[in-house]
Amino acid sequence: MQACRDRIESVLEALLPSVAIAPDKLHAAMRYAVLGGGKRVRPLLAYAAGEAAGADPARVDRAAAAVELIHAYSLVHDDLPSMDNDVLRRGQPTVHVKFDEATALLVGDALQSLAFEALTEPGLAGRPEDQIGMLATLARASGSRGMAGGQAVDLASQGKALTVEELEFMHVHKTGALIACSVSLGAACGTMSPDELRGALHFARFMGLAFQVVDDVLDATESTETLGKTAGKDAAGSKPTYVSAMGVERARSYADELLEDALSGLAPLGDRGRRLADLGRYIVSRNS
Repeated sequence: MQACRDRIESVLEALLPSVAIAPDKLHAAMRYAVLGGGKRVRPLLAYAAGEAAGADPARVDRAAAAVELIHAYSLVHDDLPSMDNDVLRRGQPTVHVKFDEATALLVGDALQSLAFEALTEPGLAGRPEDQIGMLATLARASGSRGMAGGQAVDLASQGKALTVEELEFMHVHKTGALIACSVSLGAACGTMSPDELRGALHFARFMGLAFQVVDDVLDATESTETLGKTAGKDAAGSKPTYVSAMGVERARSYADELLEDALSGLAPLGDRGRRLADLGRYIVSRNS
């Protein structure tokens, strides 16, 4: 995991524009938002799926960077006063606090554009049409049928009591879509049989939900210092969560159940799915 984190940090460092290039304030803010923090779960999943698909890690670099850039942009916008209005992210001031709100909006816009540019480098997939498919996969996962749509549902649901089924609809889009995209893009850099790919995507769908369940539990149980972001925001903002729907202990058990469902999808991959399985266990057992 640490080797992959070091690798993606170098890739992102090279992709992001230098502060020596105008507009220097925007480029400094982009680098501030992306570099030097975060668990890098999405790139880790992309590299693990690439390994399972027999892909050269150098081919996976751009795919891993693309999903992390989309994720970073979503966090910058999520923290804005018009959304969650948070002041702390990854243990440091959020982008709109460190710089200003207008710059934060532009940072998100620019990171999203850079993510798609990263996927245009020739040779990421075996065939040009497969690489176009990677662009389409990232677009769907990021847009109204994916992450942005899930965020819209989340904003509309504040103050409401949602059922577990309604929560799952929201988080399949808000969180799960980009996690599934990470696995899909990593796999597309190599080769998998249809059964193997279906199994990998089955794993990713269940892990997207498990990731969110654990996030909800951590928000309710851990400190701001441990999380690197404001703890207790969900309850304070009357946001519907798995904890509000089923309580802490049941939510923890549910995350374990989702993990087992996810791991069952990796059977067609055999030992080549070991990295994905390890990451699944890490996602459910993490404390931040």
